[in-house]
Amino acid sequence: MALIYIVEDDKNISEIESFSLKNAGHETKEFADGKSFSRELMEKKPDLILLDVMLPDEDGLTILKKLRERRETRKIPVIMVTAKTTELDKVKGLDNGADDYMTKPFGVMELVSRVKALLRRVGDQDSEKIMRIGDLVIDDEKRKVFVEDKPVELTYKEYELLHYLAQNQEIVLPRDSIMEHIWHANCEIESRTLDVHIKTLRHKLGEAGKYIKTVRNVGYCMNLV
Repeated sequence: MALIYIVEDDKNISEIESFSLKNAGHETKEFADGKSFSRELMEKKPDLILLDVMLPDEDGLTILKKLRERRETRKIPVIMVTAKTTELDKVKGLDNGADDYMTKPFGVMELVSRVKALLRRVGDQDSEKIMRIGDLVIDDEKRKVFVEDKPVELTYKEYELLHYLAQNQEIVLPRDSIMEHIWHANCEIESRTLDVHIKTLRHKLGEAGKYIKTVRNVGYCMNLV
């Protein structure tokens, strides 16, 4: 059983979400605005957060950014819930640190399935804290990256992408597998998003960017050679 916080100003929607998740064996708490949610978050951390984008006092993307900036909340899995449907909106939410993205209206079975899948992914995450590949160092405990002992500033998704490649060093990862792990298939983010992130990542890593190899017609691989 997981504790799930539902941040949603539409009472009807939050009640449906809460009812469905409780029937699936989870504990839930509902919040109609960012202020009440933040207050409760200081008292107790949930296992997962359902976060609406449009809230009366503070938008969900701003709340998400704050969650990812704070050490004690940065690893709490978050599913964004919104009526917005454009690819840009989804990319913005995912790049700011959302783990998944659901667009209203959606079915309760889909909601329960997404929550279950995300909790399982989080539970299966590799516990290795520091990885070294040549001049590249990834400190997962602090979510910091260094090249030749100099810090490299990465976005949330850039870090996730780099970490995933490093975890699977010398293994060729198909594009679909990377998209599934980093952006999740049911978010329907176009594959060019991956190419843009790889290009930016290589640029930011400087000389260490050469460790990220393109495997034509397959995907990408991280390798010293």
